[in-house]
Amino acid sequence: MSDTTASPVEGRIAISTRTALTVIVGAALMTLAAKVQVPFWPVPMTLHTLAIMTFAVAFGPRIAISIFLTYLAAGVAGLPVFSGSPERGVGLAYMVGPTGGYLLGYLVASWLVGRLALGKGTFGRVGAMLAGMLPVYAIGTVWLTIYVPVDRVLTVGVMPFLLGDLVKIGVVATGSALLTTSLTGFRVKGK
Repeated sequence: MSDTTASPVEGRIAISTRTALTVIVGAALMTLAAKVQVPFWPVPMTLHTLAIMTFAVAFGPRIAISIFLTYLAAGVAGLPVFSGSPERGVGLAYMVGPTGGYLLGYLVASWLVGRLALGKGTFGRVGAMLAGMLPVYAIGTVWLTIYVPVDRVLTVGVMPFLLGDLVKIGVVATGSALLTTSLTGFRVKGK
């Protein structure tokens, strides 16, 4: 007679393995999001915000932060994971450059959005994502003042990205609402 149920240790190993794979795949998708440039005026737009918000809403703060820290660790190691790298630099040199504050803001947003969106419906998730943009822009623009005159920092570091970020938040909100509805329907039909 064989016991087909998994022991608690085997269950934890399976969960840890699944979490590790989620984090690694998430970091790879974050890199892809950084590399994809959507033609936008006045500057091209990446899909960073879309990825940050998606991971935070889908997985919660712990995994979202783990994904972003893994992504940053790959960047620190010198891998060309960031937008504009390797052309604009790699590693710590890139991270302390003009976009360094935005990277830190994304880390804060990963936690904040993940935390605020837990258990919320569409409007709650939209509110969480809008709240998550506050540290991105606040930390990003304060850091940017090292490189750009204060009177130009909003024109260079915020205004060109607001519309695109709002569109990305809308895409994530719509996608998560559709996915939630689809999964609910699937569970009901499967009973």
